Amino acid sequence: MAHHGRLSSLLALLLLVNASMAFYLPGVAPHNYKKGDLVPLFVNSLTPIVSSNSQLKSVISYDYYYEPFHFCQPEGGPQKQSESLGSILFGDRIFNSPFQIHMLEDTECKLLCTTPAIPKEDADFITERVKENYAINWLIDGLPAARNAKDERAEGDEREFYGIGFPLGYASAEKDYVNTHYLIQIKYHSREDDNYRVVGVVVLPTSSNNKEENGKVSCAPNGPYQFQYDNKDTITYTYSVQWIESTTPWATRWDNYLHIFDPSIHWFSLVNSIVIVLFLTGMVAMILLRALHKDISRYNAVDAQEDVQEDYGWKLVHGDVFRPPTRAMFLAVLVGNGAQLLAMAGVTLVFAVLGFLSPSNRGSLATVMVILFMIFGSIAGFVSARVYKMNGGEAWKANVALTAVLFPGIILGELFGLNFFLIASHSSGAVPFGSMVAVLALWALISLPLSVIGSYFGFRKPRIEHPVRTNQIPRQIPDQPFYLRTIPSILMGGLLPFGAIFIELYFIMNSIWFHRIYYGLGFLFLVYSVLILTCSEITILMCYFHLCNEDYHWSWRAFLTSGASGFYVFLYSALYYFTKLDIGSFTGTVLYFGYSAIISLLVTVMTGAVGYVSTLVFLQRIFASIKVD
Repeated sequence: MAHHGRLSSLLALLLLVNASMAFYLPGVAPHNYKKGDLVPLFVNSLTPIVSSNSQLKSVISYDYYYEPFHFCQPEGGPQKQSESLGSILFGDRIFNSPFQIHMLEDTECKLLCTTPAIPKEDADFITERVKENYAINWLIDGLPAARNAKDERAEGDEREFYGIGFPLGYASAEKDYVNTHYLIQIKYHSREDDNYRVVGVVVLPTSSNNKEENGKVSCAPNGPYQFQYDNKDTITYTYSVQWIESTTPWATRWDNYLHIFDPSIHWFSLVNSIVIVLFLTGMVAMILLRALHKDISRYNAVDAQEDVQEDYGWKLVHGDVFRPPTRAMFLAVLVGNGAQLLAMAGVTLVFAVLGFLSPSNRGSLATVMVILFMIFGSIAGFVSARVYKMNGGEAWKANVALTAVLFPGIILGELFGLNFFLIASHSSGAVPFGSMVAVLALWALISLPLSVIGSYFGFRKPRIEHPVRTNQIPRQIPDQPFYLRTIPSILMGGLLPFGAIFIELYFIMNSIWFHRIYYGLGFLFLVYSVLILTCSEITILMCYFHLCNEDYHWSWRAFLTSGASGFYVFLYSALYYFTKLDIGSFTGTVLYFGYSAIISLLVTVMTGAVGYVSTLVFLQRIFASIKVD
């Protein structure tokens, strides 16, 4: 019966994965248009994309109306649109535009504007952005304007999908050309009562050497536009609009954007992770059920006999195993913040898998993560206080302050530092001063007080008692074999948790740096669960080996063994940089490795907390089960 229960649970999880690949709640109410209604087109930041058989050449985004681009502006100047905190933090900068698009009204070759004379340095700037494969990003009815793309790696599947954004221009062997004419194809779905809904937006840009005469322009093929770099270049921008009826209902209009590249690789990732967990579970089960059970029975049988026999094995260290570690304060703070990150990631993924974080609600994922991180400051305070008190700490005021300030301060400090690089490069990704103040206010008004409250309740709880007494004089630790020494054992232990996630990590990094929508959230949720299991099991396993060799310094080693997975994440980021990216600027390189370091630090602290708590529970259980005089 138990076997059938486990099988049905596994099947339910796999069904959840399949469902979450395509299921989401729309997030915003549909907008019904009548024939002739104005359909606003909003512009967003320009971002680098990857064209076929090329590498990403930049990580810096630019405002659409950044002066060197000389794009046409609406009457009265661009007006910024309201955005969520997460949308701003992730670099969205949305403005109105001069495009006039009306429901079901096709437009042929409409003049947008002719730019003033473009200085040579601006022409050079635009040309460099064309060479770096920058894309223009528009929004119509909440949908990103897309380009038609094909998954070249998907065998036997020629179905096209939508790649977000369309090229600023294109490069040939001799020249670089700027796209000057935009064919905007808008797909619509008919409803009753002559209502219509937008269900798809594709832009087909071309480079044409248009010339305006008396307010009119011809879009006949006139050769591609190229700069003369003589401070006299002008660009005449034009656009056409085509309305195409579609059978796609509004509720599934995002499906073409949510393309999962080669789902079989995701399945391989999941199977790979599950195999690692099954292997570790088998090892841990063998130790718990065979070796530990045999040890405990033997220890207790020896104690029952009259004749005195010497202790051996892991029982030898019973008087030292719960000795407080060095730098107990710092360890408690890191474990508390790791528990905070674990809760934030888990709850965010649950919301995402249930469909509450729709891509149509821009920035919702980042907003929820920031708010949950602030709220779960209470967990950080509580866990840190409990661990610190258990280890005999008395400087409770310092513990409260460090838990609330140290780790969030390091993360915010590094983010603010990287923000100065973004400001210096005139990137739209630079977080505005007002948003920086808002994040600090959230931390000061929500996270800080909740962390203090959590610490208060943590210190009020009685101290966690250990099942055995600690000797006054520390036991001498014998020389350890090479593979059980500190650094080799930590590096070996961190490999398995990283091995459980590295394939999914590849897709996450593609999503971050290539500006793709990541939507394999069912896979990610299961991989997250597998990561927690792997961290727990590998630290328990390594701790048992160390105890059998009379090495009782487990606290920091348990934290760092599973936390070493974050170190491998950083190494993988470096490998990704040299194999997938071709960033030529110093600023771009600093930004890439800066953000990679932050991600690696977050992974280290989160997985380290899992390893420490798992090992603590394991040791409490096994030493409570033996008789000690």
